Amino acid sequence: MDTQKISKSLFAAPVAALFTLSAPALADGVDAGTLIENTATATYDDGDGPQTVDSNTVVVRVDELIDVTVTSLDSGPIGTSPGEAVLTFEVTNQGNGPEAYELTANPAVAGNDFDTSVTNIAVDTNGNGTYDPGVDEILTAPETTQVLAADETLTVFVIVEVPVDATDGQASDVELTAEAVTGTGAPGTVFAGQGVDGGDAIIGTTGADDSAIGTLIVGITTVDLDKSVTVVDPFGGTSAVPGSIATFTILANAQGSGSVDDLVVTDAIPDGTTYVANSLTLDGGALTDASGDDAGEASDAAGISVDLGTVAGGSSHSITFDVTID
Repeated sequence: MDTQKISKSLFAAPVAALFTLSAPALADGVDAGTLIENTATATYDDGDGPQTVDSNTVVVRVDELIDVTVTSLDSGPIGTSPGEAVLTFEVTNQGNGPEAYELTANPAVAGNDFDTSVTNIAVDTNGNGTYDPGVDEILTAPETTQVLAADETLTVFVIVEVPVDATDGQASDVELTAEAVTGTGAPGTVFAGQGVDGGDAIIGTTGADDSAIGTLIVGITTVDLDKSVTVVDPFGGTSAVPGSIATFTILANAQGSGSVDDLVVTDAIPDGTTYVANSLTLDGGALTDASGDDAGEASDAAGISVDLGTVAGGSSHSITFDVTID
């Protein structure tokens, strides 16, 4: 018997099984269409020296996983009044490949105090996070986003009209839904051949559709003016005679849960009287008569004017000025 051959055969048999395999690659987070390649290698010594043999190469194409999330970017309920209102959302492609999404805005959410009507859905063209009419792109039906890359986000505006009969303190929800154009369904649903480079598209955990709620709350504020006068005559009484000083008080009362902007109170100097210089006050504090120094200005010819700016509902301001009866 050839002892050399016996030695070779006994040594080679067990070591032939000592090949190695790479750890399997995980598709999570890998771009759709990526080719994952794997080749096994075996090394052994057959008695004539080290030997190496490779397996065939296995190639796996990563399929496209379709997922999406929709979130409201508003920090809380948006204060509004009858007329146009804007709600802001963010759509994020959570999948691993490019995908477009069809958007639907539902203003008739159960539990609303009132329902708005949806005017438009727009995308934030200039990326400033604020709806700019005439700048941001208005989507046309069916309202569909551009193709978003994996992990790409898009800011979306839902423009609605608040009805004229909405009352102070009422609230209304608007729901925005995004659905993948490729398709939606239960997680794991396969759309054969519809993924990147002809691979499959697989529905992820969100079902390839998601929704978020934006909330509007009506804050209607009205302003009432209440004017009164007191008179002090030269003799210490209250008669209105030449030389008497008449002090006018104007109370500006804002009512409601919202606010008003650019509130300016004006009053003319009555005929037969002369304005008392530097008598104008706001909430007990003196104002100058000159324009631009503070919130007030006054003169015989122009009367008095006080700029209260933005005034919140539930607040009031008192304005006074004096005139002398001629």
